Amino acid sequence: MFDIDKWQEILSTIKKNKMRTFLTGFSVAWGIFMLMILLGSGNGLSNGVASNFMNDAVNAMWIWTGETTIAHQGLKPGRPIQFHNDDYDIITNIPGVETASGRYFMGNTRYSYGKESGEYTTVTCHPELNEVDRMELLEGRFINDVDILQNRKVVVIGKDIHEALFKEKPALGEYVRINNVPFKVVGVCIEPESTRNRNAYMPVSTAQKVFNGSNRLHNFAITINGETLDESQAIEERIRTTFARKHRFDVADESAMGMYNKLENYIQTMRIFQAIKIFIWIIGIGTLIAGIVGVSNIMLIVVKERTKEIGIRKAIGASPASVIGLILLESILITTLAGYIGLVLGTGLMELINYAMVQSAGDAAGQGETIFLNPTVDFGVAVSATILLVVAGTIAGYIPAKRAASIKPIVALRDE
Repeated sequence: MFDIDKWQEILSTIKKNKMRTFLTGFSVAWGIFMLMILLGSGNGLSNGVASNFMNDAVNAMWIWTGETTIAHQGLKPGRPIQFHNDDYDIITNIPGVETASGRYFMGNTRYSYGKESGEYTTVTCHPELNEVDRMELLEGRFINDVDILQNRKVVVIGKDIHEALFKEKPALGEYVRINNVPFKVVGVCIEPESTRNRNAYMPVSTAQKVFNGSNRLHNFAITINGETLDESQAIEERIRTTFARKHRFDVADESAMGMYNKLENYIQTMRIFQAIKIFIWIIGIGTLIAGIVGVSNIMLIVVKERTKEIGIRKAIGASPASVIGLILLESILITTLAGYIGLVLGTGLMELINYAMVQSAGDAAGQGETIFLNPTVDFGVAVSATILLVVAGTIAGYIPAKRAASIKPIVALRDE
């Protein structure tokens, strides 16, 4: 393995056939380069989509009402379905539901502070909404249970509202007028990955008492205790059945009550990306194998060209193992060196792209959703690819080496 004469001979052979060696090495380097690019791109897409899902709880579910389209229990279609506070009590007790928040949308409401004013969206909710939407608090706190019980006039404003009304002044503890009703600011928040933070959040009990005088709820945002697709679908069916019985609509009537199961969507999307990753591996390895086959073919040509030389070696006492070793070392050298170059270029390009994306992103909280994130290749995968190259180079060179070792000296010396 470390016989300097062998290495000198191998290097001499490579120098004599520079173009052939370059093209052989290029095919191997290109194969591993494309494998790294494909794997990095696949990871980037998968990470981007997964990041978008993580903006809210993965096990989140949203439920809203509509109008019936199917006659049920003597009731005609076209009947509106509405949620109320007692429905919130019901959904919190359904098995499989972890947290729940009722939401009543006031729509655009007038906010004013001092001489500044503007129209923003007010979302009335329970404290558990933050378990679903995962707002990031820049200052203060979110709505709590005491706010709900005591009907406190408190509000959590979005970053854009803070900047518009208060400029650079602190907002905590100050009072803003919402439709001319004073509310104390207890927090400032942003929605991760959102470019607009124009929503404000107040206790649903306060909004019902101060603004509309009813117990109406528009929808529910909940998290469920399910990890698999079957578990999440079972909980979804349980919720639909419970409300269909209470509000007297057909379970199959999806227009009466709509549901969005994020966990189901997440699992199905990740399955698609898993299939894409497998497809990428197949293409990448196929490209790599094409390069390895090229190495094997070149080594066959080398053996053919050096038949007479190999015959002389064997005639003066060279063992078959030494002949095999000589051919194998040349094959491994070309494959490993070229593969390493392709590996470095491929992973380096992915790291460069990732660095450029990080630099251009700036404040992540101020950016919108992305479909491409961290397109890098795992170090373990890169090492495995390198080992695969060495093994493949050995296999690629073994068949020609075995053929060279089987040449009889007398036949080789006759070959012209």
